[in-house]
Amino acid sequence: MSTLLLTRSDVSRNLQALTLLTDMREAFRADALARTVAPQRTRVPLHTEGTTMVLFPGSLPGVPAYSVKVSARFPAITPPLQGMLQLHDLATGQLLAMMDSAQLTAVRTGVVGALGTDVLARPDASRVALLGAGSRSVLQLKSLRLVRSLSQAFVYDADFTRAAALATRMYQELSLPVRPVGSVAEAVEEADIVVTTSTGGKASLPAELVRPGMHITALGEDEQDRVELSPALLERATFVCDHRGLALSGGVVGSAGLKEESIHAELGEIIAGLRPGRTSPEQLTLFCTVGLPFQDLAAAWHVYQAAVGDEDVRRVDFSA
Repeated sequence: MSTLLLTRSDVSRNLQALTLLTDMREAFRADALARTVAPQRTRVPLHTEGTTMVLFPGSLPGVPAYSVKVSARFPAITPPLQGMLQLHDLATGQLLAMMDSAQLTAVRTGVVGALGTDVLARPDASRVALLGAGSRSVLQLKSLRLVRSLSQAFVYDADFTRAAALATRMYQELSLPVRPVGSVAEAVEEADIVVTTSTGGKASLPAELVRPGMHITALGEDEQDRVELSPALLERATFVCDHRGLALSGGVVGSAGLKEESIHAELGEIIAGLRPGRTSPEQLTLFCTVGLPFQDLAAAWHVYQAAVGDEDVRRVDFSA
């Protein structure tokens, strides 16, 4: 049996964000209705300059495969995230594919963030504030354009030069007015949607800056040393996550000292109709994602199905 070997460019070529958005919505629904296995996330420091993480097993009802992802983060290196995802046949364990996971993870994170925003934000929400000007903000803004008609964006970063560069790039690529600003307060002043992408420092979005009716999507809330939201804000908001247990044990909820009853729902429960989402225009909603193995599987299966017919993808028989 041959195994597909997909480089970063192979993954990008076989990944369609709009189709993945539909696949991911169904993945959240399926996981909420029939979670097959408990997701595992193991993060270990390698040394002072890097960490490694394993996410497994990615499993979904109806998908005849499972995934195991190994990634490493070295903040001082560009790009900081490196990794590999293995896709296995569910019935036999045979290795179907090995693919670069950095681009896969980046796009699926953007899609998941946009999905949470689409489910929870007001229907008329059109102005977005980006707190952080890294690659996650680029993909998040592009993904949001798949679900919402945005009218304006504001971007804040501790490095104003980065914020200005992102604003210029997004205007050129999306024809969307994007304005770099000099403070968090200025970024969120007119925003309906706020996206945090690890600007650095705890409680970087103070509760007093948040208005009723806003929606907040918090990316990168999987590590306690990257929390950006104050406990006061978490207590005010209708809090939605992608997994209760992992949010409590290693994410923003646990680090803020909040309990399970602080979690209104998992996103999949709302998509599946098991729990209500936004119930009023004045409601403050908050979606925090830690990133789950089933999300990796949904993205990897999407890529694999397209790559099977891609003649440029290399193949190897490991049993030879």
